[in-house]
Amino acid sequence: MSDNELGTFLRTWRESVTPAEVGLPAGPRRRTPGLRRAELATLAGVSVEYLTRLEQGRDRNPSAQVLGGLADALNLSLSDRVLLRRLTKEADGGDPLVCAAAPPLSRAARPSVRAVLDRLEPTPAVVLNWIGDVIAHTDGYARLTGPLGLLDAEQPNLLRYLFTDERARDAYPDWDRVADDLVAQLRHDVPLRDPYVAELADELTVTAGAEFADRFADLATAPRRVGSRLIEHPEAGPLRLLHETLALPEDGQRIVVHLPADDATAAALDRLDGRRPGALRAVRRAG
Repeated sequence: MSDNELGTFLRTWRESVTPAEVGLPAGPRRRTPGLRRAELATLAGVSVEYLTRLEQGRDRNPSAQVLGGLADALNLSLSDRVLLRRLTKEADGGDPLVCAAAPPLSRAARPSVRAVLDRLEPTPAVVLNWIGDVIAHTDGYARLTGPLGLLDAEQPNLLRYLFTDERARDAYPDWDRVADDLVAQLRHDVPLRDPYVAELADELTVTAGAEFADRFADLATAPRRVGSRLIEHPEAGPLRLLHETLALPEDGQRIVVHLPADDATAAALDRLDGRRPGALRAVRRAG
């Protein structure tokens, strides 16, 4: 087995991607059908010298931003981005972002919090920890988000779903706004040195590339705690939902409750719940 799997991976992909695939002219004097180092370096925003060190195994600890830029430039699939990230971690001897001194990340809801969810049924409501892991939810939330694919993962995570699952683009017509809000919450609600935030940000910078990294670097965007969200549901059709966030600071968690913003959405949620129309009333705005 090669001791430079990261470099081999990058070189193999560079040589397999044609200039036309990345919008470059082929040129008459090209010795290989793949990309030159200078071309890939330019596309990824790194120097040729640094790319050479990576391919030759003389540097085995590229930043997540560099990996994200290379993955974007090579048009890597999600599975190949995950592999690229894994090879980097292995080449560096493990994951330096996870430190034993960090407080444990909450992945369970207290019994009293679960009791609150029971009281909220059949309203769609979810308990999230500070990095967006789904740790508890109502049955109404499962009926709302299950068909979207949000709960398919063994450990569902809102950010990971939004940025790496193609179904999220269809589910959220205002995807850009949803992405802005979720990344702003991750960026502003937790200290930047939190190892779990850093680990998730590192992962998504590689797997999602600039769409995540640029938002995470933007300090100007503030998170919105309340507002409306449009969902294109495969069974219920278009839904407009208001969301309220209830903080649980002792647990590092929050409860997000979704309410129908109009009568059409209220009726659609009733149909999803198998209840008589009008049982879940739309929220009326003042004024």
